[in-house]
Amino acid sequence: MSPTPMPSLTGGMSFDNMMCSRCGEGFEPHEKIVNSTGELWHQQCFVCAQCFRPFKDGVFYEFENRKYCEHDFQVLFAPCCGKCGQFVIGRVIKAMNANWHPACFRCEMCGGELADSGFIRNAGRALCHECNAKVKAVGLGKYVCHKCHGLIDDQPLKFRGEVYHPYHFNCTACGVELDSSAREVRSRPGFANNDMNELYCLRCHDKMGIPICGACRRPIEERVVTALGKHWHVEHFVCAKCEKPFFGHRHYEKKGLAYCETHYHQLFGNLCFVCNQVIAGDVFTALNKAWCVHHFACSMCDQKMNQKTKFYEFDLKPACKKCYEKLPIEFRRRLRRQHEAVPKKMVPA
Repeated sequence: MSPTPMPSLTGGMSFDNMMCSRCGEGFEPHEKIVNSTGELWHQQCFVCAQCFRPFKDGVFYEFENRKYCEHDFQVLFAPCCGKCGQFVIGRVIKAMNANWHPACFRCEMCGGELADSGFIRNAGRALCHECNAKVKAVGLGKYVCHKCHGLIDDQPLKFRGEVYHPYHFNCTACGVELDSSAREVRSRPGFANNDMNELYCLRCHDKMGIPICGACRRPIEERVVTALGKHWHVEHFVCAKCEKPFFGHRHYEKKGLAYCETHYHQLFGNLCFVCNQVIAGDVFTALNKAWCVHHFACSMCDQKMNQKTKFYEFDLKPACKKCYEKLPIEFRRRLRRQHEAVPKKMVPA
């Protein structure tokens, strides 16, 4: 319902046989009369049918032959938007069991407006056609082509961060139709369109002599790391244990894999149980663990111990004799039964 501008005021005319549409009374000579769609009103009678106040700025809304100010019309008749909660005046989108402003009715995945493009209801959500296709593809374990939005039944072609049917592209060098083995190469001086990446078939790409990353199998356009008999992107050359990139830091090789210093020594060397650092000097072993000399201490009082100190195992950690004997007798008996009541000496490596 659109607002109606204030009707004209008429004065100086004879309305002897005319009556006010609201109060039914006649008009005085030379009285200013409101003329709205052929009906006449006293000025004081031309008011909102709900609050009986004059129309602000002369704007009113008409419904079933009754006139309302904007506020009362919204309260009585205008629907509320399902997103912003405001009254919807003008075009109303009715969808998903609610009313919406056209600008408020959007795809719940990408945020694109749906008022004119249409939508699909998916698991209680309003989605655009493209996002619905992506959701459907995920459910089927497939990709959606970024160009035609169709499902990709075979291996996709990845280009500029998106996936496509390979047949949408041709090799930049020889023009052959591409397949999923095509390689994306950053344009260089002397090549066409050197402001964007390009696609090459595998044969043409191999002729260019560009190294391939041993992890992602994609071309390496910038800095190359050579290790383990392969080439790597800097960010793809990682520790086989924690998978953190080395970024130029030292790595250790073992059985065809690369490890950071910490995990190499953890797996194949000695790390102190307390500081978790590589033990550079003498190594003490106790309770099936390795310790720095200055870190082997009672877990209860923190008193330093050496190879001559008598200790007991408590909660898989060493406890000196003095602290151990402070424990309740019944508790110590239970520990003896569990650990066979044999004191253990610290043995130097």
